[in-house]
Amino acid sequence: MRLGLLGLVAGLLVAATPAHAALNLCNRTSYVLYAATAAIQGAQVSAQGWTRITPGDCQTVRPEELTASYLVYARSSLSYSGPAKAWGGTRPICVRDADFHATQPAAATVCKEDGGFALPFAPLNTGGKRSWTMTLDETPALASLPAAQLAGVKRLLRDNGYDVGALDGTVSKKTGIALAAYRKKANLDKGGNAELFAALERDALKTNAPMGYTVCNDGKALLEVALAQAGGGKATTHGWWSVPPGACARAVTTALGSDAYYLFARHKNGGPVAAGPEKFCIAPAAFEIKERGNCAARNQAEAGFVHTQTNGAAGYVAHIGDKGLSPNGGAPNKP
Repeated sequence: MRLGLLGLVAGLLVAATPAHAALNLCNRTSYVLYAATAAIQGAQVSAQGWTRITPGDCQTVRPEELTASYLVYARSSLSYSGPAKAWGGTRPICVRDADFHATQPAAATVCKEDGGFALPFAPLNTGGKRSWTMTLDETPALASLPAAQLAGVKRLLRDNGYDVGALDGTVSKKTGIALAAYRKKANLDKGGNAELFAALERDALKTNAPMGYTVCNDGKALLEVALAQAGGGKATTHGWWSVPPGACARAVTTALGSDAYYLFARHKNGGPVAAGPEKFCIAPAAFEIKERGNCAARNQAEAGFVHTQTNGAAGYVAHIGDKGLSPNGGAPNKP
């Protein structure tokens, strides 16, 4: 079914609901969501993510006929100010920060995949049907997908510093003025919905750092990232996070407790992209090293890390482009 145009705000269209999909997710919230799904068949769980779903939109997350038991987890984009939002349940399923496809035993209690960690998924009651559409809502619920789309634009405009009035699904003069001003600033006079949400999300991420330490790949090639923390005479180095172009990975998911964070990034099978004078040990495969120095004696390599100025912030985002770490390094977020 094709939804109607959202009136009075130029350039906003609501996408069509997928017509021939097996499992669809619709976003009736004011947040850009990233969704992961899992299918349980016998003794195996097959999980995959992340599908980006903008407010008011629907996306196909599983194109196959539904013949298994399915679960879903969704989280809000890292771009938003304030606490992250999540939609899930109680069943732990292993995921990774970057896009992933993974299998695990249904009875597994530990994530063995490199960079894997468990999130609480919720089961879907598909009623035994071969095709199913689920709608993700927030509280209080928005009335429709078009209302969610408008509320989503308002939320991102506000997080980019614009006055939009109430964060609801109704049109207002303030919203129209703010949207016109942002489109002009971002050179989006001819852009559609996809371009608008992408630009708003990208710009908000530059100023609203999520809790913890996040690395975003603003370049055109896959990055492998390692992070070191030093302080109190101790050092710990972790790697590798694979960060595809245009994606972000959270290397630390809790509030940062110091300014002693060091970053190293390289192209896969290539040279360093973000590096510096601080030496830490690394390994070829996924690693956690709790010592600094004497790398060769432990059959480890050594790399130069760059000190990122988190300035005592609770959250920090490091942006890495094709030419290295961005001039400002990242976006600190004071607690």
